[in-house]
Amino acid sequence: MRDESAAAAPSRIQTGAAPLQHPGPLSGRERRRATYAALDLGTNNCRLLIAEPTFSGFRVIDAFSRIVRLGEGLGTSDRLSEAAIERTVEALRICRTKMQTRGVQRAKVIATEACRLAVNGAAFVDRVRRGVGLDLEIVDRQTEAYLAVTGCAALADPLAESVVIFDIGGGSTEIAWLDGAAANPSTDPTLRIRAWDSLPVGVVTLAERHGGAEVTRRMFEGMVEEVAEKLSAFALRAAAAATAPHFHLLGTSGTVTTIAAMHLRLARYERRRVDGLWMQDDEVTTAIDDLLDTRLEQRADNPCIGRDRADLVLAGCAILEAIRRAFPSERLRIADRGLREGLLMNMMREDGVWNRKAVR
Repeated sequence: MRDESAAAAPSRIQTGAAPLQHPGPLSGRERRRATYAALDLGTNNCRLLIAEPTFSGFRVIDAFSRIVRLGEGLGTSDRLSEAAIERTVEALRICRTKMQTRGVQRAKVIATEACRLAVNGAAFVDRVRRGVGLDLEIVDRQTEAYLAVTGCAALADPLAESVVIFDIGGGSTEIAWLDGAAANPSTDPTLRIRAWDSLPVGVVTLAERHGGAEVTRRMFEGMVEEVAEKLSAFALRAAAAATAPHFHLLGTSGTVTTIAAMHLRLARYERRRVDGLWMQDDEVTTAIDDLLDTRLEQRADNPCIGRDRADLVLAGCAILEAIRRAFPSERLRIADRGLREGLLMNMMREDGVWNRKAVR
């Protein structure tokens, strides 16, 4: 199987913005002072990280996140709507400005499921290139799955001989079965992948098909059953995963970070308390049950959910529940990291910034 974890093409800022000096790998002198950017345009969110390399990783110097719902309506149509495109273009302009202001020298800018599915996805990419000045790369599903693994595998328990990592997105859900670090000590976690899949279901598409505003337990079970059917082939291939010593689940997405925030009863979202949190199986069950007992307005008023995600979070919980039933685990680790971190790590690894004397 070809490793496409770093396949997303480097991006160059164009059209009214200072161009990136080097869209490809940087030389030794350049990388010591480099600023990198990673932009992930998903079905629901537009997210940007700008970072500088450090001796042990990278330091985030700027970030941006906005719910744009680019894939709104794709559950019943095959086109990106004009309203969704306009919302997204506005957010991308903000990202481009941040990248220019921070003097970004190397960037990767990717789009995922919404652009893969839409018949006008390529036209949207061309519109962004001409109107915003960013070269969006529509990545395939394997690349997306591998980037998710790269971005959050560092949170896997080093004692675990098997881990299932998943990323619940707006239009798709990526899932991978990894050998433990002890069995395969490679610094590239994608080399430990034993099986992976990209399920054509995410929080936006699932909520549009089943409803997300007022969700009964019967409706919730219907969503879980749909996801379980799509998950069944991967669950069969990875059936041995949950039997390994110290096995656990590792999840990244707005769904799992919301579950963590609910469990911690946070008055407002705090990434430092959520990223890396371990939750026991019964704690996850309680958090999902509590959300099922809420009404739309209650979820909208919760600062850790908000109005933009109030009608999507229970669809995400249904995806999570299907994964938990397929791979029973006493523990779930929460990751507030993912594709952007994977993109940054791949670029810096390609540039050798962690080689001796490579970073300032």
